[in-house]
Amino acid sequence: MKVTEHLENAKKPLISFEILPLTRGGDINQLFNVLDDIIKYDPPFIDVTSHSAQVQYDETPKGIKKKVKRKRPGTIGISVAIKNKYNIDTVPHILCNGFTKEETEDALIELNYLGIENVLAVRGDELQFKKPIPEGKSSNIYALDLVNQIADMNRGKYLEEDLLDASPTNFCIGVSGYPEKHFEAPNINTDIKYVKEKIDAGGEYIVSQMFFNNDHYFNFVKRCRDQGIDVPIVPGLKILGFKSQLTNIPKNFYVEIPDELASEVMEAKPEHVLDIGVEWTAKQCEELLNKGVPSLHFYIMLNSKPITKLMKRLNI
Repeated sequence: MKVTEHLENAKKPLISFEILPLTRGGDINQLFNVLDDIIKYDPPFIDVTSHSAQVQYDETPKGIKKKVKRKRPGTIGISVAIKNKYNIDTVPHILCNGFTKEETEDALIELNYLGIENVLAVRGDELQFKKPIPEGKSSNIYALDLVNQIADMNRGKYLEEDLLDASPTNFCIGVSGYPEKHFEAPNINTDIKYVKEKIDAGGEYIVSQMFFNNDHYFNFVKRCRDQGIDVPIVPGLKILGFKSQLTNIPKNFYVEIPDELASEVMEAKPEHVLDIGVEWTAKQCEELLNKGVPSLHFYIMLNSKPITKLMKRLNI
């Protein structure tokens, strides 16, 4: 079932999760153990992130050696494994950065054959190296380009325009939104314009970047509605569990951590940080649910402990 159908048919707000693929060589049972912990909360869909190749430098007797490899492969395989083992719809992430349009088309064809109906189209993290594009091939630069490619395939339009009787795909296309604006956008109004372009091109719902101040989400939704964006906007949430995240999260995700939360975490003992994070997220959830959000989406990566503590706190 498509994400939009889950949202339309829901009798109460939904709870969904986003996980990471395992590192290369990882045991799939580690992932299944996490999923065994969270399926009790009846997620209608689970997102699986995607990761392009990274640069790694190894010191060898002959000097520093540069390697380019994908640290976390397996997005397609994990998405299908979850769907088959748990009968839960999955949303694999499709990236611009690190992949050619031809590679993207191949991945989408595979997902279509495997019965995956949902994808999230994102540009992806900035690459540490520029992947050479082979002659005769091309790449999507922005998420808008990627949405257009997927929407074209939904209309039966492939990269090889001379394909006869090409079968259209039927993907529900999700896109990302940034309540505190994308870090490269000059201002929030311009960023909302970019979001609207993705929706007009074929995006059917929005999942927000994590935020720790609900006002950012509510203001983002209002700005979107004012610009004629009427698709569901799902709030993305992250439970703070480590002091190091006070630095890492703003640095990597360009989001603000409120003074009250940051001060409490800095003054706490390390073993108490997760309890503080759970309580903060619980209050966020309660306000969001009271304001009628369609769903709560949690970035849990490969750690089910924080979400288990949160669900107990919320009595879910």
